[in-house]
Amino acid sequence: MLLLVPISTTLAQQPTSTTPPPRRVSPFTQPDPIDFNDHQGYVSLFNGKDLKQWDGNPKFWRVENGVIVGESTPENPSGNSYIAYRGMEAKDFTLKFEIKVEGDGGSGMQYRSRTGLPWLAPISPKVTANVGPVNLNWMMTGPQADFWPSQPWTGQFYSENTPMRILAWRGQVVEGFGNQRKRLMGIIGDRDTLASQHIKPNDWNQYTVIARGGTFIHILNGQLMAVMIDDDPTSSNNQTGQIGIEIEATTKVSVRNIWLKKLN
Repeated sequence: MLLLVPISTTLAQQPTSTTPPPRRVSPFTQPDPIDFNDHQGYVSLFNGKDLKQWDGNPKFWRVENGVIVGESTPENPSGNSYIAYRGMEAKDFTLKFEIKVEGDGGSGMQYRSRTGLPWLAPISPKVTANVGPVNLNWMMTGPQADFWPSQPWTGQFYSENTPMRILAWRGQVVEGFGNQRKRLMGIIGDRDTLASQHIKPNDWNQYTVIARGGTFIHILNGQLMAVMIDDDPTSSNNQTGQIGIEIEATTKVSVRNIWLKKLN
């Protein structure tokens, strides 16, 4: 015998769920906007008061008004001079800092860098007369996020004190393998246009460096400047190392708000 039950009765007997259906999230969403001052997950590398855990020649490096200052003058020439942060080594990270260069000289932020290695470039006799023989503990070898507004180098990927030297100029995406080869893979923009629209001489600039494996990304004032990919695992670019600031030629460099989010 077939028993017919009204549909309304069947539905009434079903349990009622109080849990709302899962919310669908559209995959077509924008990332959060740029926030240079977002420091969640970051640690500060500079206390704003003194050079604690920083190591450089005191003839050129000091703290002034809450800022790390490096200064080289005709009377007190530095040549290439570096101040290294000894409190941490890092390989994969995001680094944020603000930098200002006054004058015609240059600077840059070293990362994944080492000290104590033989120096390959000649040193001016004027510098040697001023500071004596080179102190390798104050010289850094490794990748650099270049910042030299009076020259076409700001934003580029530079391998300091190695045969590789400039690997990705401003406006370039480059793929390479250590010092054996490199190839241009794409263009970010015209080198001169990027400079005129996004680099601030004699003023503060917001710099972001992203290092992940063999990939290096340099961003200045929110604008992508250079991308370097080094596929050689033995390259000096791909080793754990220290953060440091460079001063070169006659200039004054100021750096503040140095924050690093370390992944390994």
